[in-house]
Amino acid sequence: MRVLYFHQHFSTPQGAAGIRSYEMAKCLIARGHQVTMVCGSYAGGVTGLSGPFLSHKRVGLVDGIDVVEFDLSYSNSDGLVKRALTFAKFALRSIGLALTARYDLVFATTTPLTSGIPGFFARWLRGKPFVFEVRDLWPELPKAMGVIRNPLILAAMSILEWINYRSAHRLIGLSPGIVEGIAKRGVPRERITLIPNGCDLGIFAENVEPWRPEQIKADDLLAVFAGTHGMANGLDAVLDAAAELKQRGRDDIKLLLIGQGKLKPALQARAQRESLDCVVFHKPVNKSRLAGLMASTDVGLQVLANVPAFYFGTSPNKFFDYIAAGLPVLNNYPGWLAGMIRDNQCGFAVAPESPQAFADALEQAASDRSALNAMGKRGRELAEREFDRELLANRFVDWLEGVKR
Repeated sequence: MRVLYFHQHFSTPQGAAGIRSYEMAKCLIARGHQVTMVCGSYAGGVTGLSGPFLSHKRVGLVDGIDVVEFDLSYSNSDGLVKRALTFAKFALRSIGLALTARYDLVFATTTPLTSGIPGFFARWLRGKPFVFEVRDLWPELPKAMGVIRNPLILAAMSILEWINYRSAHRLIGLSPGIVEGIAKRGVPRERITLIPNGCDLGIFAENVEPWRPEQIKADDLLAVFAGTHGMANGLDAVLDAAAELKQRGRDDIKLLLIGQGKLKPALQARAQRESLDCVVFHKPVNKSRLAGLMASTDVGLQVLANVPAFYFGTSPNKFFDYIAAGLPVLNNYPGWLAGMIRDNQCGFAVAPESPQAFADALEQAASDRSALNAMGKRGRELAEREFDRELLANRFVDWLEGVKR
């Protein structure tokens, strides 16, 4: 089977972005299929191609994957208008491939929502099977966050969401809330499956070389947030906890924010303004380098803004990286991940918008390292039992192979 795979933000493990699509494509290839990955140039991502762009694209073979990369750069720091234009250009160029390329099935994954547009053309104009993967519920999330308020834009996005769902022969949701959201749009349950983000157990193995930034002492409790510094992440909650720790005189607890994003400069300015010396910022690193950092980390921070749409409607990469590395997770919002942490006793689920509860959990972690290690072991067991990337990737391939025209 020849699969035409659309993911605008594709990256190999050499980049500092999520690698779900890379691993799914590799599994498809291992099962005897051919994959053409269509993507743009994502800040922090590495496609594996380095040659010049010819006619606005470059192509090449990367680890067995045929990669088509359009010269469309994208960053989380881009403004709304620039993002929208980049999404539209990617969709238009993708339509051209969907109408002319040789393939047996088209697969598209969000974000953005416009990634499903070539699948619509593939199904209705060429009669090809189309599978759509939903990583976030749009326009529900941007509407809940207040990022998009224009009713016409929201209505257009809602229509596009409905068209994508109804055009797909099968759909994949990355969290229980996403599956439920798809079903509420009238899609039969038998056409939807849950395949959450997974744990790269091999990358986060025990034989990595541990490291810490030089500002952090070997005996400090180190809590790490590894991900985008944007509105959705609500990282002021980490700085609020840092201010609480400073008031308590706990300079032995360090909070490391590693990544990039639109709000990073503002966070850095606030930390400097308030002399929050326990907060350390670091540039993004690739997966292997991240594994080394995780090997010397004590707690993984799973932080999001207190938006109810996030509670069951997200499947954050960082959570699965943390438990793959055997780290206890400190989560600061309700929902399915908070319940999983409580049920498996693999971390701390604290109330949102409570710097005191956040700081209390960090102090508890620092005071009982043996209990902390036990939490981490239970998290790793959870990763191996339910979220092994290899198991989930094979489930993914099974789902695609079962599609009927």
